[in-house]
Amino acid sequence: MFYTTSETDVHIHHTSTACLNDTSLGTHCYVRIKESGLRFHYVVAGERGKPLMLFLHGFPEFWFSWRHQLREFKSEFRVAAVDMRGYGESDVPASTDSYRLDYMLTDVKDIVEYLGYNRCFLVGHDWGGVIAWLFAIHYPEMVTKLIVLSCPHPCVFTDYILHNPSQLLKSGYIFFFQLPRFPELMLSINDFKALKGLFTSRSTGIGRKGCWLTSEDMEAYLYAFSQPGALTGALNYYRNLFSFLPLRQQDVKSPVLLLWGERDAFLEQDMADACRLYIKNHFRLNIISGASHWLQQDQPDIVNTLIWTFLKEGEGRKTYRN
Repeated sequence: MFYTTSETDVHIHHTSTACLNDTSLGTHCYVRIKESGLRFHYVVAGERGKPLMLFLHGFPEFWFSWRHQLREFKSEFRVAAVDMRGYGESDVPASTDSYRLDYMLTDVKDIVEYLGYNRCFLVGHDWGGVIAWLFAIHYPEMVTKLIVLSCPHPCVFTDYILHNPSQLLKSGYIFFFQLPRFPELMLSINDFKALKGLFTSRSTGIGRKGCWLTSEDMEAYLYAFSQPGALTGALNYYRNLFSFLPLRQQDVKSPVLLLWGERDAFLEQDMADACRLYIKNHFRLNIISGASHWLQQDQPDIVNTLIWTFLKEGEGRKTYRN
């Protein structure tokens, strides 16, 4: 099903963004999945054979948003942060239809299996959280534990956007993103001013002093999103939102940790607690004081501590092995 270059053969080429080459984050690798024909880029660290922890980023991000977690969890896990399809150094299919959610789930399944595992600890933020929830619903046997940041269960989100005007207002950008070409223009003009603003503005940006993106971090983001087609690939996730998978099964059988920022500008806080309706196992919810939507970059130490606590709950560590 797969063929790839070996990890040792791959070198990433960034001249202006040295932080993307930081060897403490892991090794840059590529896999081409024959079924879809797409090539995926991912960064991997930690010993082979240790349990797999797979990180799925959101919008508008790429593997680099997990830099603090790659360093933290590589001691106990085989950690891998993927550039989702349409993002970063992964392939960017041209057709809008290529960004359907069922294709995303197959991507995750294929990557887990390619890495040599039949299950993983799955961590998703924002859009990566949507895919992580759905993956845990559709492939319960492949998710040992589920960790979701800044993203409600899909059924909760659907319910809230239909019945809560405040959430509909907060989600107005979703409808704007349905337009062709214009959103790409608005996000990129004035040297990507609107894109930068998502991470830095007083209303939506990272709120904790000392955890703001460095100028080098921001350059890494601008490098990623200035590549041909990069913004269109990212926006195509939204353009397929209304082709949502029909959820015959809605319950999540894995233990779930849900992390939420107290000052998330995009999501109503009430949605977080409503998610417990769909979780049939252990559920832990932590609302992080003062944190924005960009949790794993905003308050990495708190996020990492909460994840460690959740990982050590319930089961003996030995049962985690693949």
